[in-house]
Amino acid sequence: MENSKSNNLDVFSSCHEPYWLASINRPDYAPLKEDIKVDVAIIGGGLVGITSALLLKDQGLKVAVIEANKIAGGTTGHTTAKITIQHGLIYDKIVSKFGKEKAKQYADANEAALHFISNVVKKKNIDCDFCTQDSYVYTQSEDYIKKIEKEVEIAQSLGIKASYETKIPLPFDIKAAVRFENQAQFHPLKYIVSLAKDIPGDGSYIFEKTKVVDVKEEERCTVVTSNGNRVTADKIIIASHFPCYDGKGMYFARQYAEKSYVLGVKIKDKFPGGMYVNAEAPARSLRAQRHGEDEIVLVAGEHHRTGSEKQTNVHYDNLGNFAKETFDLQGILYRWSTQDYVTADNVPYVGYLTSNTSKLFVATGFGKWGMTNSTAAAKIIADLIVKGDSPWAQVYNPSRFDIAASGAKLVSYNLEVAENLVGGKLYPAPKDVEIKNGEAKIVTMDGQKVGAYRDDQGELHVVDITCTHLGCELTWNEAEKTWDCPCHGSRFTYDGDNVEGPAFLPLKHLGEGKNKKDPNIF
Repeated sequence: MENSKSNNLDVFSSCHEPYWLASINRPDYAPLKEDIKVDVAIIGGGLVGITSALLLKDQGLKVAVIEANKIAGGTTGHTTAKITIQHGLIYDKIVSKFGKEKAKQYADANEAALHFISNVVKKKNIDCDFCTQDSYVYTQSEDYIKKIEKEVEIAQSLGIKASYETKIPLPFDIKAAVRFENQAQFHPLKYIVSLAKDIPGDGSYIFEKTKVVDVKEEERCTVVTSNGNRVTADKIIIASHFPCYDGKGMYFARQYAEKSYVLGVKIKDKFPGGMYVNAEAPARSLRAQRHGEDEIVLVAGEHHRTGSEKQTNVHYDNLGNFAKETFDLQGILYRWSTQDYVTADNVPYVGYLTSNTSKLFVATGFGKWGMTNSTAAAKIIADLIVKGDSPWAQVYNPSRFDIAASGAKLVSYNLEVAENLVGGKLYPAPKDVEIKNGEAKIVTMDGQKVGAYRDDQGELHVVDITCTHLGCELTWNEAEKTWDCPCHGSRFTYDGDNVEGPAFLPLKHLGEGKNKKDPNIF
């Protein structure tokens, strides 16, 4: 199914849904309704969860994928879907922090992931718009020329086919660029839905609409769901974007949530090919995608810490203006935002949840480069379960802690968390506020700060805006109509339902019922 939209240059009249979700019908999988036993329970039905399930089932293990909503509906369904080992100017950073050996591990892991995806697409004959593209990091600033020169030098020393460029196929001038040859792109949902078909059967399962509320590490591990059912397993993989179970790993203190924005636009001329991201701020990312018999261009960027900004719609406007300045823009068809977690040293956490467990595994912190990193994570964890080791385990080890490499960033990040935790509670909210349809405000009710949103029908939705994770004060996200946590990235609907973790519980509803209709409440 290709969802065709009329041409329009108004950003906010576009389809507010990722192109990937709008262009495919995903099959439904039943929720878990009874206790079961498997070899490996996998929490999360994104790219890590589905790929690791497939790898482990191929090794003769019985697996169960447990997804709170629908498979591939989270970060996997909101990506720009670049399959590349070029993750910004990453290799100079890894070499400076961890040395050349671990930088080589990172490059090899992502290269293997790229080839894995390519081989699976060919082997299974998956129609997912997979195509080879060169990938570029460019700059229009003098300040980044030497950084790009250094990245080219280090990438080449690691065996990567990298080159230094002073021109790129896009219609504007640059100062410098690093080009990686033979990278790729695809439609991630068409790919993951095809992989998922091979998982159920022979004692293996996929369960949707099944929320995990607890994990118990015992002689045999147990996953407990919100309806009281249990999945017993020898091993558990926590692939829920942010770990839904921390196990004293302190993941909430070692990474932060970052929002980015995407437009799917139609331009007059054919896109020149390639995948692009700039080195400086504000971030700008470009790639084309087949759209029926035509194509759209994905224009992405404008990242910021989740919950740190009140006026989020401006980011869509900024991307729209960039698209108009760069191309002969014919229409803006889609818009969406995405959230990902960034670790203190920019390398994901993949492997054993803590140094004290051999039964629980985690994959998180992909820093917006999840297509190859997620696939590499699935391969690493599958190897750890089946073989006991992986050639790339060291660089991704979640228990790594190099104070010289990441200590300052950790301190800075957690100071911001403390400021939001305390400052949000102390900041006074207005007592008498008029709230228009489609508007949200933080107000005072019975001496308590609450979040109030009035929908387009005039109904008022009032919730306690204390995050149910660790108690930080939430902020309103006008672009997505959600209450977002500036501390650890939890997000909630205006009715208080949990959108994404680490928070498990919904917000407390205030007033008479979920949708209190009382225009004179304040």
